[in-house]
Amino acid sequence: MHDDRSLVEGRLRRVLDERIRPAVYPEAVPLEVTVWHAPDEPVPVAEGLAARGEPIGAGERWGAPWGTSWFRVSGAVPQEWAGRTVEALLDLGFEAQMPGFQCEGLVYRPDGTPVKGLHPQNQWVRIGTPVTGGEEVRLHIEAASNPVVLGYPPFRPTPLGDKETAGREPQYTLGRMELAVFDEPVWQLVLDLEVLGELMAELPVESARRWEILRAVERALDTVDLQDVGGTARRARACLTDVLAAPATPSAHRISAVGHAHIDSAWLWPLRETVRKVARTAANMTALIDDEPDFVFAMSQAQQWAWVKEHRPEVWARVKKAVAGGRFVPAGGMWVEADTNMPGSEAMARQFVHGKRFFLDEFGVDNEEVWLPDTFGFAAGLPQIIRAAGARYLLTQKISWSRTNKFPHHTFRWEGIDGTRVFTHFPPVDTYNCAMRGAELAHAARNFREKGRARHSLAPTGFGDGGGGTTREMVARAARLRDLEGSPAVTWETPAAFFARAEAEYPDPPVWAGELYLELHRATLTSQAGTKRGNRRCEHLLREAELWAATAAVRTGFPYPYEELDRLWKTVLLHQFHDILPGSSIAWVHREARQTYARVARELEEIIGAAQRAPAGEGTRELVFNSAPHSRNGIPAGGAGTVRPAGRPAEPSPRPGGGFVLDNGLLRVEIDARGLVVSAHDLAADRETIAPGRAANLLQLHPDFPNMWDAWDVDEFYRNTVTDLTDADEVTVADDGVSVRVVRSFGASRVTQLLTLAPGERRLVIDTEADWHETEKFLKLAFPLDLHTERYASETQFGHFFRPTHANTSWDAAKFEACNHRFVHLAEPGWGVALVNDSTYGHDVTRTVRTCPDAGTTTTVRVSLLRAPRFPDPGTDQGVHRFRHALVPGADIGDAVREGWRLNLPERRLTGGRQVAPLVTVDQDAVVVTAVKLADDGSGDVVVRFHEAHGGRARATLTAGFPVSAVTATDLLERPLADTAAPRLEGDRITVRLRPFQLMTLRLRRA
Repeated sequence: MHDDRSLVEGRLRRVLDERIRPAVYPEAVPLEVTVWHAPDEPVPVAEGLAARGEPIGAGERWGAPWGTSWFRVSGAVPQEWAGRTVEALLDLGFEAQMPGFQCEGLVYRPDGTPVKGLHPQNQWVRIGTPVTGGEEVRLHIEAASNPVVLGYPPFRPTPLGDKETAGREPQYTLGRMELAVFDEPVWQLVLDLEVLGELMAELPVESARRWEILRAVERALDTVDLQDVGGTARRARACLTDVLAAPATPSAHRISAVGHAHIDSAWLWPLRETVRKVARTAANMTALIDDEPDFVFAMSQAQQWAWVKEHRPEVWARVKKAVAGGRFVPAGGMWVEADTNMPGSEAMARQFVHGKRFFLDEFGVDNEEVWLPDTFGFAAGLPQIIRAAGARYLLTQKISWSRTNKFPHHTFRWEGIDGTRVFTHFPPVDTYNCAMRGAELAHAARNFREKGRARHSLAPTGFGDGGGGTTREMVARAARLRDLEGSPAVTWETPAAFFARAEAEYPDPPVWAGELYLELHRATLTSQAGTKRGNRRCEHLLREAELWAATAAVRTGFPYPYEELDRLWKTVLLHQFHDILPGSSIAWVHREARQTYARVARELEEIIGAAQRAPAGEGTRELVFNSAPHSRNGIPAGGAGTVRPAGRPAEPSPRPGGGFVLDNGLLRVEIDARGLVVSAHDLAADRETIAPGRAANLLQLHPDFPNMWDAWDVDEFYRNTVTDLTDADEVTVADDGVSVRVVRSFGASRVTQLLTLAPGERRLVIDTEADWHETEKFLKLAFPLDLHTERYASETQFGHFFRPTHANTSWDAAKFEACNHRFVHLAEPGWGVALVNDSTYGHDVTRTVRTCPDAGTTTTVRVSLLRAPRFPDPGTDQGVHRFRHALVPGADIGDAVREGWRLNLPERRLTGGRQVAPLVTVDQDAVVVTAVKLADDGSGDVVVRFHEAHGGRARATLTAGFPVSAVTATDLLERPLADTAAPRLEGDRITVRLRPFQLMTLRLRRA
């Protein structure tokens, strides 16, 4: 037989595009359209419905950037259409290939009832099936003219990312606004041919199944009358019945389809627009659930559910009904799909506390799965947080974006720093916007790494980011793929059902230990320094507010600010979303974030001040409050008292050759005439910190123009070019008389530093103020250390973990930029160095050959300070920034932990009448208390959360500073742990034993 395969396949493409798809709507009449443009921000629905508009027609421009326009469409169904299915086709000017990144609309009936969302792949509204003819049609559309920020070519700087700079030029051209007959047999034929054509293209050319499909498609195309597609569609479909009925092979891969719309809580749009994106999508999906009995939709991010409840009560009512029916599923159990690298320990815990509690309170649903398809890597401390929240499973897709190494598993157990493991799945379909296309499903089956041991995977199905979610076409494709020869078998299923099935099938999967590092988007650890500083500051202020409010409540009856703290926590958690905290959103988002952090900080400072004054009472004594988890200058952790003056910091003395020397008897620091630290000598250990011939506190400037994803990425070639900023405008004694002041100018920027050596401490504090006005540059602060070490420790949630300093393997080399929280620690046996910070996360560590005859290697730590990408925010990081770092020679890991907390929680001073005893004390420095608070249920119980922080076993005694009648070990939601024995309570003392990095939460009932 002659090979006519290409001929038939080409014929299929053309006939579908030019004849069959257009015949889905064979008859149409125009609708009358008026439009009213809201003057500024979105208006209430009632106001939009009542507004009087001006006529507008297809082809006319509308919609200033970030504007809202209310369209009213009206018409009548022709009498001759009686008995047929009719739909309104409402095209706002969509670009079909960009769902979620352009204009969107929500359709309402005249009484304000929401109907469904409008999106590029979902422009129809059902009028009747069948109609009687003559029906009056009137619909209102709340249309958002969100500009296309990520256009083509992509990653070009644009002013469209902020309403303040976007201008007023109309963005869209109105498309067809019509009533049309919907020919369902033709639509079904389109789906038959699409599914078979896509399947055929994925089968081997030599496969008999491919040729069977080809011949059936050919017969169907022969049957279709191209001048009467509607009249011949059913006969054409009959030609395909047999090939569509052939069952899948018993060994076929099994795919659990989960309806989904991954909606970034902010990204190329502001938070206020996400509120509306979620409402449009929820309206769409509840409508689809009503039409499709097998369809299941999962929505994550409790914050987004809360927005629907607050802002769109009519949509919320439909959502609640669909949840009760088990078809609209709360997923993930987190407040938002947060970044997991940078949030602190308590913040990461509270993501689950607030997310799970919302779903429990509203629906009685206790999620066991964590749903994070798009997060930029996963910190090594996360597994035990997941388990401590009562969850068991994790799903993400993003690791498939890694550029260097292909992750070896799709289903596995992930082990965290304390040994906790969670059952984890990476969908091999490699997208969280699956459209049920043949190429996607074939890729999932081929790509699945667990073949021979397991055969189930999950496919999040639907357009995200305001693209409207799952479409009826996707559901129709899935129905054809339920049991089809040559294809994976597809079933709609909830995430919980998938994980239960997958775990039962594969009870002993491989184990991956340590962080799940994304080999991409490394610059998100540095971009938008102001956002990151705001997050870090507010995390610590929240700790202080809870600690002192609980102390005041127990000691004096101070009214604990439950509602205020709940609201402020949720605000901070929202801004940890994986495009806000990572710095990858538009300018509008980060402008608002900085304002929000400032407001949150002001409120928390007021709570802290009032809570500290209550137990301190009236008086004239200067009291020092210590919020850190370790004692400081004689003040216990969580207490307040008076301290003896510690003396003045070491005063600078002239250094031969220029510069200054700081010497406090423990540490001798030499700062040369360039303002660089050329020596930091640990006098007790007689050990030099700085690598021979090198200088620390060295600012280094790199060009920074990645191949793509400007705010997200830093590519390794940035290291090829570096400028050491060694020229100083000033190296002088500061006005305080105890600090060395260093000023440098470069480009259009200026950096001022203060170097201070505190009395009685081996800690050189470096305060940096950068007035930054560079473009596409990367600023680092380097510390070459005279240490030979093959690994170093980075703090993460509830502990730390080790990364290599070498690049032996491609996996090691790919981690050329990594995340830490408050410290990194490097050590040789018996002696180490900590570098602590108050607001930075990105860093790199490299090894260098010593520049002296005895050879060997030294290790350089470089802190990432600032970047200047131009997309999506052209003004990223422009302006003044402040950082505080401390170099701590002679530090062991315990010193690193303690100094990190101290730098981030400075002492507070207040005039009062009495000392304040801690609510809880711990007799073991390795056990770090991260939260002291009152229980969320208002019972007055005191909740204490702590963990082992040094990486070893610990036995500790907690002593309560108030009468305790009972103690209970709980999960993060403060619920008793059924499988954990209560710690023994003897009087006011509780003894606990912890394994390395173990997290524990205790609930203390007040007697």
